[in-house]
Amino acid sequence: MSTELLVNVTPSETRVALVEHGTLQEVHIERQAKRGLVGNIYKGKISRVLPGMQAAFVDIGMEKAAFLHASDIVPHTECVDVREKEHFQVGNIAELVRQGQDIMVQVVKDPISTKGARLTTDITLPSRYLVFMPGSAHVGVSQRIESETERERLKQIVLRQVDELGGFIVRTAAEGVGERELEQDTQFLKRLWRKVLERRQLNKPCSILYEDLSLAFRILRDFVGADLDKIRVDSRLTFEQLKSFTEEFVPEMVDKLDYYAGDSPIFDLHDVENEIQRALERKVELKSGGYLIIDQTEAMTTIDINTGAFVGHRNLEETIFNTNIEATAAIARQLRLRNLGGIIIIDFIDMQSEDHRRRVLQSLEQALARDRAKTSVNGFSHLGLVEMTRKRTRESLEHILCSECPECKGRGRVKTVESVCYEILREILRVNRAYDADQFIVYASLQVAEALHVEESHSLAELEVFIGKQVKVQAEPLYSQEQFDVVMM
Repeated sequence: MSTELLVNVTPSETRVALVEHGTLQEVHIERQAKRGLVGNIYKGKISRVLPGMQAAFVDIGMEKAAFLHASDIVPHTECVDVREKEHFQVGNIAELVRQGQDIMVQVVKDPISTKGARLTTDITLPSRYLVFMPGSAHVGVSQRIESETERERLKQIVLRQVDELGGFIVRTAAEGVGERELEQDTQFLKRLWRKVLERRQLNKPCSILYEDLSLAFRILRDFVGADLDKIRVDSRLTFEQLKSFTEEFVPEMVDKLDYYAGDSPIFDLHDVENEIQRALERKVELKSGGYLIIDQTEAMTTIDINTGAFVGHRNLEETIFNTNIEATAAIARQLRLRNLGGIIIIDFIDMQSEDHRRRVLQSLEQALARDRAKTSVNGFSHLGLVEMTRKRTRESLEHILCSECPECKGRGRVKTVESVCYEILREILRVNRAYDADQFIVYASLQVAEALHVEESHSLAELEVFIGKQVKVQAEPLYSQEQFDVVMM
């Protein structure tokens, strides 16, 4: 089976789906009105210094001030004295920056929920084969290039291009690439950096100096070197633009580009549209009959595994082990698909065998190996939980596609009809004691009004006898289940 990238383009939104062996693995969404900030470079202004947090807030022209920690202020920037560079340690934030100071920063994490963007002064500019590091004289080589001979060859080629502007990191995609292509990349990145420096001199504070590539181009750049068989694009204009881009920067990918002109929407291929909908649900069914429950909160994500309808063929311990093994692959896929990051707590079904626990951890690590985001898995805790982290740089799929429920306000629960009925009866009693009224009218949702007329009619009648007054109930179609009004007449 093949590995494909499906690119769906509309004037307001671009979506990219990575499909491996006919199964959706990743979804990337960029809306024109809410383009991500990661990689963007800004001329910011320090708006507030927080010594207690060893951090500062930086105004980059966004609605929320961005966050810069002292550890993200690096030696090869204008923030740190040149004499400190050789023996750099994280210093006091109050000595590194001052309020009102102009500062050039790059976004490393998009704003998430109530938090502003996370910044660094360690500016980097990526290209096809290299990452440019302004102000550094260093040349590094990706650890994924294993051959020492190839690593040394690449390092020597790039070292010749290092000057006062900066150094480079050689990306995995550079393996086997000739000297000419690497030199072209270095010259391109230097031109780009000179343009950024020029804008820094001319632009006012709180303005953008460099904007990262749009999603379709960024994905193409980031997936270079991946084992892709086809890149299908459903927009003729975007297809032509990507073709020009690949011809200039990634010629070996030109033949993989394909303009999709099918009758059905491109995301109907491989059932992508329905898979996205399923990725927004809490429950994930496993083929064996077991299932996962995934709960995403601001602090962390929790994943609970259950055997469900799976009864196995041998004994209980074997059934539990097989369910947990199957769950590891499903968890790895869901983390990629939902783009879940930060702290993740996995509650596997309890296993008595130490060998089973070891094999489940091994299976989880193998399943996560295909994830391009950095992950770190700790062993089982004393409570039998697996703690892990996954690097988060962009909003999760749920945060992009969903908003807080106006009815439950993010609780994920609403009061039952029965609870609301009893609340209404108590409210009538309270109002009757406080005020002199002849009768009451209750305005409530359709479900609650119906319950007061049917299931709770006896309770309502007893209340009327108790207070000696009539209570009328009127349904309001626009009311939520918890919403009601008690009106005195």
